[in-house]
Amino acid sequence: MRYFFLIFISTFALNNVDAQIYELGIFAGGSNFIGDVGATDYISPNQLAIGAIAKWNRSPRHSFRASIIYSDLEGIDSKSDDPRRIERDYSFNASILEISLGMEFTFLDFDLHSSGMKGTPYLYTGISTAYHNNFYFSPAGNRVSENTSSWAYGIPMVLGYKTNISNHLILAAEIGARYTFSDELDGSVPDSEDREQFSFGNTNSNDWYVFSGITLTYTFGRRPCYCNF
Repeated sequence: MRYFFLIFISTFALNNVDAQIYELGIFAGGSNFIGDVGATDYISPNQLAIGAIAKWNRSPRHSFRASIIYSDLEGIDSKSDDPRRIERDYSFNASILEISLGMEFTFLDFDLHSSGMKGTPYLYTGISTAYHNNFYFSPAGNRVSENTSSWAYGIPMVLGYKTNISNHLILAAEIGARYTFSDELDGSVPDSEDREQFSFGNTNSNDWYVFSGITLTYTFGRRPCYCNF
């Protein structure tokens, strides 16, 4: 009986895995930074962002999602509406590599095995981490590298709309803000405590960045049996 139970569970698990539908694709768009340096516009892409995305659709209403996105973050005080920032005239351009894991929720059922075109708004959230190099600003306003790197953990908050454009292709447009638990992305807080005197700005407010763009994914896998989850 024990062996029969093990075989039954194994068969169920394998069928459940085979019965899911997956998505693999690309993300392309732009990024903008919100922090202590540069403009404070919430959605204003000024640098290219590109990456890869994968999804595991567990039901017509939710999916597990993973992505990796590369971009530069740019902050230029002269492009700010704040006169104090314009007078200070700091600027930076720093590369980041973000890895994000989480769950995507659709407002409407999005069953790819039903006939016809379909579309739905969706939300995505989870956890993200962005790899970046550390730097600070000298009293003269020059950017100085600390020759170290860090991971900035954060929470992605993404709103988008997706639709199928063929039997296996899904096109989506989304805007995603990332709230980070770091204030080091723009050099306003040096990574080393020995350089604390070079900190500036609102040290009680962490950095944000935004990715705006489109995703194109290819779907594959058998018709799902959503009743198991």
